[in-house]
Amino acid sequence: MQDSQLVTVGRKEVDRILIMKLVVGLGGVTNGGKTTLAEKLKKLLPNCSIIYQDDFFKPESEVETDERGFKQYDVLDALYIEEMVKSIHAWIENPTSSSFSTGDSKVTHDNLRSAQEIHILIVEGFLLYNYEPLNELWNRRYFLTLPYEECKRRRSTRVYQPADPPGYFDGHVWPMYLKHKSEFEEKMSNIVYLDGTESQEELLSHMYNDIIQELKIQKSEQVTA
Repeated sequence: MQDSQLVTVGRKEVDRILIMKLVVGLGGVTNGGKTTLAEKLKKLLPNCSIIYQDDFFKPESEVETDERGFKQYDVLDALYIEEMVKSIHAWIENPTSSSFSTGDSKVTHDNLRSAQEIHILIVEGFLLYNYEPLNELWNRRYFLTLPYEECKRRRSTRVYQPADPPGYFDGHVWPMYLKHKSEFEEKMSNIVYLDGTESQEELLSHMYNDIIQELKIQKSEQVTA
């Protein structure tokens, strides 16, 4: 192989190594503002895509009903969770695939490499950290919280299909939230908690700056490796 060919191959290998991919989990309580925050971040961050956990709900006919007649939506069994894991792996393998639309961010950072070498995936959902195959994929974990009264108030203003039956929030939604939060907190500690009562601007600034800092760390680690 000629020297020029070796140089070309070497450059391709370096480019492959230096591409930064960041998988961000944005979990939290129902009506905490996850979707709005994810979509705002997508507009600011370079080559940013979103996977929505809600897109993986099973049809109503496949969701179990308890003895009170409450559909058990707030549990892992209500989701095609393996399909969600496959979608994240597909992004990791090829973040530039046409299957993943990216934001049109015009933001640049002189202390980061070119935006073309950075790819970010935000996975947004209410039940991200209670399934071990997912926990192996996160580079950063965030979790939005709300007090009971505020969460219930926000939930009451939303229209769901199917609609929440009377007593559903207190009988299913909130107890499942507390149960799942307690379970993952017993297993992990590296979660950034966000107060959902703060303004979207404050939450956006906090997450954005934190993600940029994580990208700087990745850059530093790649340069010194």
